[in-house]
Amino acid sequence: MTLTILFAPGDALWNNYRAPLIDALDAAGLNAVLTREADPETVDYIVYAPGSALTDFSPFTRCCAVLNLWAGVERIVGNPTLHQPLCRMVDPALTQGMVEYVTGHVLRYHLGLDDHITRQDGVWRPEAPPLASQRQVAMLGLGALGQTCARALAGLGFAVDGWARTARTVPGVTCHAGPEGLQNVLSRAEIVVTLLPRTPGTENLLDADRLSLLPRGARLINPGRGHLIDDDALLAVLDSGQVAHATLDVFRMEPLPAEHPFWAHPRVTVTPHIAAETRPHSAAQVIVDNIVRGQAGQPFVHRVDPATGY
Repeated sequence: MTLTILFAPGDALWNNYRAPLIDALDAAGLNAVLTREADPETVDYIVYAPGSALTDFSPFTRCCAVLNLWAGVERIVGNPTLHQPLCRMVDPALTQGMVEYVTGHVLRYHLGLDDHITRQDGVWRPEAPPLASQRQVAMLGLGALGQTCARALAGLGFAVDGWARTARTVPGVTCHAGPEGLQNVLSRAEIVVTLLPRTPGTENLLDADRLSLLPRGARLINPGRGHLIDDDALLAVLDSGQVAHATLDVFRMEPLPAEHPFWAHPRVTVTPHIAAETRPHSAAQVIVDNIVRGQAGQPFVHRVDPATGY
């Protein structure tokens, strides 16, 4: 039997992913045709990415699964025509990139590197930072990315609080859950990292009330989703000094408009959604591994729960 795999994203992604996907399919011994066009009733699997022109999944009656190229699925999970299993991307290279971004910026804040770079005024200030064990870091979100980053920070010696909607256990991390747990975590966090998915329950999670819980001078790092933070509330606490600095990699509108106040704010670092990038060769292997599982009758990995949105 020849499998038909429809690649639904656009031209740029096709050019990047075509060869790695074909190589991974061949290495797995799958008899498959990877194509950008096919009769819907002949398609066995769909490779998808946000922004694809494909929005109606109902004609794909034979399709076993929709395999997303990105970790985020908020732009597809609510599609009423989607009745096939949906799997998000959990790519080892993407995870490694996120760990490097998060640990790099946590260390930047912890060591006060910005001050050393900008304050070259000829004054000798022998002021050493505290040890990592004396620095309280909060990881909001304990999914695959959040847990890996939290463990990496704990491994460097940081005192790490982790928070999720439901109870989790992560070695080396003090875990909290629910609204009261979030309040406790924020009230003592010197550095906050947000790695939550975008769902109705996380929209504007960090609003004016919750941002006010932070100790004065806290730092914020958001490589998760732009909608997790109320932009106006964040600007207010930055202006007041309640939050000393924010490093933001994701935004409600991307690219971030040139006129947005984040660009010019002296207490904001903007990075252009580069914290974690899906790499074609490693992501192709994740896609093909799930196809192999599907053909063997095994459960798909990284399958999205439509009720939770991730």
